[in-house]
Amino acid sequence: MKNSSTKHLLIFPLEVVVSLLPYMKYYIISGEASGDLHGSNLIKEIKKLDHQADIRFWGGDLMQEAGGVLVKHYKDLAFMGFVEILTNLRTIFRNLDFCKHDILEYRPDALILIDYPGFNMRIAKWAREQGLRIIYYISPQVWAWKENRVKQIRKCVDKMLVILPFEKEFYRKWDYDVEYVGHPLVEVVEAYKQQGTREILDIEGYSYKPENDNPGPKEMQYKPELGNDKPIVALLPGSRKQEILKKLPVMLEVSRVFPDHAFVVAKAPGQEDDFYRGLLKDYPNVYSVRNQTYGLLLRSKAACVTSGTATLETALFGVPEVVCYKGSAASYHIAKRMIKVKYISLVNLIMDKLVVKELIQDGLTPENLRRELQELLHDPQRREQLSRDYKALTDILSRGGHASANAARIIVDFLQKKQD
Repeated sequence: MKNSSTKHLLIFPLEVVVSLLPYMKYYIISGEASGDLHGSNLIKEIKKLDHQADIRFWGGDLMQEAGGVLVKHYKDLAFMGFVEILTNLRTIFRNLDFCKHDILEYRPDALILIDYPGFNMRIAKWAREQGLRIIYYISPQVWAWKENRVKQIRKCVDKMLVILPFEKEFYRKWDYDVEYVGHPLVEVVEAYKQQGTREILDIEGYSYKPENDNPGPKEMQYKPELGNDKPIVALLPGSRKQEILKKLPVMLEVSRVFPDHAFVVAKAPGQEDDFYRGLLKDYPNVYSVRNQTYGLLLRSKAACVTSGTATLETALFGVPEVVCYKGSAASYHIAKRMIKVKYISLVNLIMDKLVVKELIQDGLTPENLRRELQELLHDPQRREQLSRDYKALTDILSRGGHASANAARIIVDFLQKKQD
């Protein structure tokens, strides 16, 4: 009788099936700002499918707005760098113990881990011993280094949802079947483009706004209120003080060669204004913004970008970019031996070819950066080729619809089948 009932239910859409089942409990762990963003979109999509979803999570304000009970804010978890991690080991282990206790009390139907591998892989190993169902959304970058971690992932994780197309093939080498859902940044950037054109961009005393109150697709030109009508070059030098001090001075020096452009630095949330003020004061055509990186990219003609997710965001906004990386000599040589990838930018890794120029370590000089920016700003053929490559990149990352909706459907479907 039970089997007959189950078969009957499966002819209905998943949303209907879920509504007939007992409510599900989801425990989500995200430990960074990006995870809070992607976790919030995941929660919204889960709630569309499972209207009675009971959600408890580690994350941030965006996830809290999406619904559920916040246990720990990611701001209390963000320890970056070897020294900072060592000095906060007691706090980290205390957080791990608290997390385990909280999960056991809650007894979720699914534990959903979002990136944040240092913490989440420890939780996954423990959770497997407790017999919990474990879903990992946004894989740790084991393809870049620590490949052996795949053995632990395969042993501990019931379902891995990846957001980079080459990750599926990578895991197949390890005889581990994962599901590619697309990249969640595509929907985030697209949503911003729909509403961001009407936002005023505050650039150190300069405000940019649309020429009319209701700009059409071909009228999204921005004119200054205070006379600064120079085209913008965005500078995204990273978030940590050490990396900013290595890369930003080179970017700033190039601004002298382009006096007819406004160079605008995207300030990192964790760095004070005084830190930037000292660096920028001697460059008359350099400005800055805070908490408006997307608004800046929307209005930029070109960008100098530190490697990481920012390279992908810049490409999704269609901005011609040059990727800049420079670290200490020791750190660079250690990383070069440990990291096993052809490129350092996600754009090139996904496309599996050199789409955007990478200026790395000794190659990041004012002269090399000047030459590259000159091409990006003034070579129509180069800009046209980038435009085609960026479109191909977006198409690859958009296959099958929105990543958050895909991930939610896979998760809910997985739990529904387990209930049967």
